[in-house]
Amino acid sequence: MDKFYEDLVKEVKDDFERRREERRSYELQWRLNMNFLMGNQYCEISPRGDVEDVGKQYFWQEREVFNHIAPIVETRLAKLGRVKASISVRPSSSDSKDENAAKFSTRILSATCDENKLLDLMSEANTWSEVCGTVFYKIGWNSEKGELAGVDEKGKPLYEGDVELSVCPPYEIFPDSINASDMRNVKSIIHAKAYPVDVIKEMWGKEVQGERIDVFTLSSSDVLGGLGYTGNAPKVLFEKKDGYAIVIERYERPTKSRPDGTLTIVAGDKLLYHGILPYQNLYNKKRGLPFVRQTCIKQAGSFFGSSVIERIIPVQRAYNAVKNRKHEFINRISMGVLAVEDGSVDIDNIEEEGLSPGKVLIYRQGSTPPHLLDAGSVPNDFDVEEDKLLDEFMVISGTNDSNKYMKIANSNLSGIALSLLIEQDDTRLSITADSIRSAVKEIGMQILLLYKQFAINKRMKRISGDTGEVEMVYFNASDITADDIIFDTDNELAETPASRKNTTIEILKLGLLNNDKGQLDERMKSRVLDMLGFGNWENGRDISDLHIKKAIKENLAISRGDNAEVIETDDHELHIAEHTKYLVGEYKGDAEKLLEHIRTHKRFEMLSNVAEQNYKEQ
Repeated sequence: MDKFYEDLVKEVKDDFERRREERRSYELQWRLNMNFLMGNQYCEISPRGDVEDVGKQYFWQEREVFNHIAPIVETRLAKLGRVKASISVRPSSSDSKDENAAKFSTRILSATCDENKLLDLMSEANTWSEVCGTVFYKIGWNSEKGELAGVDEKGKPLYEGDVELSVCPPYEIFPDSINASDMRNVKSIIHAKAYPVDVIKEMWGKEVQGERIDVFTLSSSDVLGGLGYTGNAPKVLFEKKDGYAIVIERYERPTKSRPDGTLTIVAGDKLLYHGILPYQNLYNKKRGLPFVRQTCIKQAGSFFGSSVIERIIPVQRAYNAVKNRKHEFINRISMGVLAVEDGSVDIDNIEEEGLSPGKVLIYRQGSTPPHLLDAGSVPNDFDVEEDKLLDEFMVISGTNDSNKYMKIANSNLSGIALSLLIEQDDTRLSITADSIRSAVKEIGMQILLLYKQFAINKRMKRISGDTGEVEMVYFNASDITADDIIFDTDNELAETPASRKNTTIEILKLGLLNNDKGQLDERMKSRVLDMLGFGNWENGRDISDLHIKKAIKENLAISRGDNAEVIETDDHELHIAEHTKYLVGEYKGDAEKLLEHIRTHKRFEMLSNVAEQNYKEQ
């Protein structure tokens, strides 16, 4: 058996080396992208298979960097940040049990995403995706999370366990084939990550010999500068570190011979784990790979996507060249090029001091006096080429700056036409945004399936209730469904918060939100404040919120068969609207009981109106 484990460790390590060599060209491109993003833009992929700096050709050569890649990536990230992680579960049928399970699953999903800080993870993942073209989420079960369940015989605490989400940069992922078009076509994936040897012992209980491994680090590149000065830029490179070991996790999909798949974990020369795939993260309790892929731009016939930086690098190089050649021309005009007759002046003095103002220049009697050569003026071609390259930045990246829109706004175009132009620019990002939504949807499905696998016994979780209040609930796997995951938001890129506010204001002006009396009732005012982004503005809608939440609680009580008392301090108009909405919507109980409750509110409202009228007449 020991020979089997030794051969297995060797086979996994050999497989890892093969995949790493197959992926090397992608890794070099990722490193080049990162260098250009940080400003080290005088580097290239050398024939030796490394990213190397390119030195100056002349001491006077201008080598400044005019980084347009960084603001372009920041603009794209800002727009992609509007893509929300709000997802919901759709019931498999119209049965009230399925509807309640779907509703509860949506709340569990929301709570789990909040606990794992999914929005922060999405921000990190978007950055990796924009720089390298691809990023991965890893969805697993951490047995040391959750509420304390007890202690073992050694006094060690035992926890319920909970879902754990993490972001995996593309450097850590090695598919069995880089030509696979998506995750479905991958038969196995290796997740390789460097850990300190003491962490490996703590996590897997085995001692591993430390190695000198390559890790990413930042250094300073001194290839920038110009005539009389030098400049530095950060660059990405590999650095050797001791005391680390690479943990290789190879996940293999189920086959006929191995219906539950295989997970093999190797570090150094030790086998840390060998067994079935741990998670039933596919429908019908099938086991699959615990990874979700997100891409910036999909590439046909490639597992890894491409980054927009790859397309901009040639334009950035050309722009740097034009700007620097332009400045060199200005240097010649401002500093001048001096022509002297051989032996007529002290050349060393001229080279050291130049022609400073007020300088007394002594030249040999009878020789030609030194004179400045005519450098002409800066050709207009530099400005033309610079403007073309700036436009090319915008066209390739799919982003535009505010100056362009200001110029368009000053033209004769209408506001609607300007809005359409802005919408078209944002549509360029829809491919990336769709990949983000698809990834979050897959994450949601795997989260719910993990709960169905591990939440066998009753467990407690903090979730948001129907009234918006945070409450602790008990649940198990039977309370959760993962039949269909949908997004409950539209395309956020096509509809900005400003456009939604403007649309709401226009609807208000048209009076479409008024009631039969031509007035805006309290309930609609509360909703309008929500739409305008003033949910609790100066506490102006506290009372309305409380009445609406009380009406929702009454709805839930009546649906459970409990009594809900009507009191004279209720805002009966708000209550009637909320109960009516519940009755014609999702209410599945005895309609007569809820109708009687609504009639009681109407009687109170009628009595209140009569009393108010009598008071006015007096």
